[in-house]
Amino acid sequence: MWSSIDTFLANLASFAWGLPLLILLIGGGLYLLYRIRFLPFRYLGHAIAVLRGKYDNESDAGEISHFQALTTALSATVGMGNIAGVAVAIAIGGPGAVFWMWVSAVIGMSTKFFTGTLSVMYRGKDSEGTEQGGPMYFITEGLGKKWKPLAIFFSIAGLVGALPVFNVNQLTQAINDILLKPANLYAGIWSDLIIGIVLAIITSIVILGGISRISKTASRLVPSMVAVYLIMVLIILFVHIDVVPEYLSLIFSDAFSASFYKGDTFLGGVLGGLILLGIRRGAFSNEAGIGTAPMAHGAAKTSEPVREGLVAMLGPAIDTLLICTLTALAILVTGVWQSSDANGVSLTASAFQESIPGVGKYALLVCIAVFSISSLFSYSYYGTKCMSFLFGAKNKSIYNYFYIASILIGATTSLSMMINLIDTFFALMAIPTMLSTLLLAPRVIKEVRKYVKKM
Repeated sequence: MWSSIDTFLANLASFAWGLPLLILLIGGGLYLLYRIRFLPFRYLGHAIAVLRGKYDNESDAGEISHFQALTTALSATVGMGNIAGVAVAIAIGGPGAVFWMWVSAVIGMSTKFFTGTLSVMYRGKDSEGTEQGGPMYFITEGLGKKWKPLAIFFSIAGLVGALPVFNVNQLTQAINDILLKPANLYAGIWSDLIIGIVLAIITSIVILGGISRISKTASRLVPSMVAVYLIMVLIILFVHIDVVPEYLSLIFSDAFSASFYKGDTFLGGVLGGLILLGIRRGAFSNEAGIGTAPMAHGAAKTSEPVREGLVAMLGPAIDTLLICTLTALAILVTGVWQSSDANGVSLTASAFQESIPGVGKYALLVCIAVFSISSLFSYSYYGTKCMSFLFGAKNKSIYNYFYIASILIGATTSLSMMINLIDTFFALMAIPTMLSTLLLAPRVIKEVRKYVKKM
C-alpha cells in the first residue's frame, strides 16, 4: 500500500511541477523584476537598517517586529530545505542543480519583495476582528470578494502544505543515523515513533502560545544556530580549500551540461530536468512565490508596506544564496556526493563527518534539531492562519491537533513520500499566490514610488 501511495504522490508532484508552474514562478518572477527595474536590490542597505529596528514604531499596526517577522519566516525556510533539500538536489542532479537554485533565489528576491509588500498593503480582518496578512487576505482585500475562490484554494492547499512532515522525517533520520544506529539503539518503527512523540510534545508547548511565543522563540534560536552552522561549513571549506575553486567552476559548467543528472527528463531532455529540479528545490528552500512567508510578514508592526517588502526580500539571499551555497560546497568538496549512497540529511552528515571527525556530525545534529523544531513552530502558524480564513478564527486551534498528529506520520514514513507530498501542495499554493501578485504588481510599484519620494 505504501509503495502505491509513494508512486501516486511522485506522479502528482511531477504533474504539479509542470511547464505551466515553471512559467508562472520563473517567468512571473522575471516579469516582476523587470517591472520594478531592479529597484529593491538598490536598497539592500536600507532593508538591513529596517531589519535592525531603525524604523520600528510600537504604535504601528501589527503583532511583531520586522526582525521577528523575518526570523519567523526564516525559521520555516532555514532548515531542512538548506541541509536536506540541497543534498537531495545534488544526489539527483549533481553540482549543476545548485546554479539553478541560485537563479531561483535571485528571481525569488523580487517575488518576495512584492508578496511581502502586499501582505501589509492589504491586511484583512479575521472573524474575530484581528488584523491578518497573507495571500488569502491580499487576494480578497486587493482584488475583491469575487476573487475569494482563489483565496479559498490557497488556504485549502496551505492546510496540507504547512504540515511539518518533511522536517520531522529528516530530523528523525538524522537522530537515527547519527545517534541511535551507531550506538545499536535503533529499534525500527518504535524508535521513529518515540522521536515523533517527543517532537509532538515540544511543538505543542510552543505553538499553543500563538504567534507572539513562536516569533520570540524563533528570533532567539535561528540567528545563533545559523552562525554555528556557518562556522562549521567554513571549517569544512578551509580543510578542502584546494578544491573549492574547482567545484565552484563545476557548478557553472554542469548547470548547462547536466553531466551528473540522474532524474526524469523535462521538455525532452536532461537539462530541462536539471533546471526543474533546481527550481523545485530552490522554491522548497526559500518559498518565494509559494505564499507562506507573507503570512509571517503580514504580522509585522509597520505602517509602510514597502519596508516589510524590503525585509522579506532578504530571506532568499540569506536562505539560498548564502546557506544553501555553503551546504552544497560542503557536500561537493568532501566528495561524499559521489562516494556515498546516502540521500537527504544523511548525505550532509557524511560531509561533516569526513572533514570534522568525531565532532562534526553531532554538531550538525544540534543545528538540524534547532532548525527543524523552529520550522515546526512557524509552519503551525501558517496552517492556523489558513484554518482561520476557511472556518473562522474560533476554530483555528483545531488545526494544531491535526498538525501535531502529522508529526507522528512524518517520523514514521519515507523521505520520498514526504517530499513529494509537500512539493505537490507547495505547487498548488504557488498558483493563487503568483496570479494575485502579478495582478496587483502595478499597485506595489505605485507604492514603491511614493515611498522612495518620501525617503
